[in-house]
Amino acid sequence: MIVLASASPRRRELLQQHGYGVEIVPPEVEETALPHFTAGEITLLNARKKALAVSRKRPESIVLGADTLVALDNHILGKPRDFDDAFQMLKRLSGRAHEVFSGVWITRRATGETRHFVEMSRVHFRKLDPGEIRAYIDRVRPLDKAGAYAAQEDETKVIARIDGSRTNVIGLPMEALATALEGFSAP
Repeated sequence: MIVLASASPRRRELLQQHGYGVEIVPPEVEETALPHFTAGEITLLNARKKALAVSRKRPESIVLGADTLVALDNHILGKPRDFDDAFQMLKRLSGRAHEVFSGVWITRRATGETRHFVEMSRVHFRKLDPGEIRAYIDRVRPLDKAGAYAAQEDETKVIARIDGSRTNVIGLPMEALATALEGFSAP
């Protein structure tokens, strides 16, 4: 059983699909975006803040905090403000490659056990025309998605290929997570 310090339905679904029991406890923290930090450092900092906030309430549980960011040319693309912003983000990503970083922090406060890591995947978009971008926005409704897209909802194949973990691009790198969880003692 994992306590997920996130309200993300995508993370919950990934954990459940991989056989983990999940309890959702959304953290009451504000995410940080420091200009002198890399995307990987920011994700790990936010994952840590989330995991530690929830582990104070649930010290006996294995608590998982995660954060994901999209970066294009070392510039972070967060969640779009509105549909015009989403259009501009997708236009910038069109025909190019970018990185998706996920920071993961796992802790059990009662035993002092902690594991953490950052995963990076490189995502290649195919070239998209303005009509395809508009149709994609109408279908996916990307306002709650970093970079304005969803790898799990890619029926129109905006993604040409992913180098690295596909589950990382969805929101939680399950392969690396499984390895990190192996080190935790039984409850």
